[in-house]
Amino acid sequence: MLAIYDYYFVNRKEKMTIMKNRAIKYVKEIILFVFVMTIFANALSLYRSNELNKEALNISSVTLLDNSIFTLPVNEPILIHFWATWCPTCKAEAPNIQTISEHYNVLTIAIKSGNNSEIEEYLKSRGLNFYVVNDTEGVLAEKFGVLVFPTTIIYDKNGEVFFSDIGYTTTFGLWLRMFFAGM
Repeated sequence: MLAIYDYYFVNRKEKMTIMKNRAIKYVKEIILFVFVMTIFANALSLYRSNELNKEALNISSVTLLDNSIFTLPVNEPILIHFWATWCPTCKAEAPNIQTISEHYNVLTIAIKSGNNSEIEEYLKSRGLNFYVVNDTEGVLAEKFGVLVFPTTIIYDKNGEVFFSDIGYTTTFGLWLRMFFAGM
């Protein structure tokens, strides 16, 4: 009886060790995968951002969805964010843009996303209230050289491009870049 008892628990301990080793191996593989994908995504974003217009900001005012005029700030940084209602990554990033817009100057440009009321409904349904220009024909996107969404361009207090990114950006990343753009 003791031999069966020892056999059962020895095998059980061995099985637990094997399972633990497998779990550790899988966690390491997942971490490596996430690390490699992060590097790849950032490299791709850097490559694509080279296509953006790097000229100084030369727009002084724009008409928003509600037909009010938004005057771009002078001597302050501004984040200009290009997005679309049909873009899944844009949907994921929208809360980040909302958070930043509550503390910094943010202007967003909705590209080929429908008429003003459709965009307003989209914003309302997601609890978003940042400033939006409706670029129905993609004219502003073309002017800035934007081909992929979402695209974020941060201009420093002198109106020069401080940072540009294509794809998802975290709130913390945007926050840091806006902070440094204002220095």
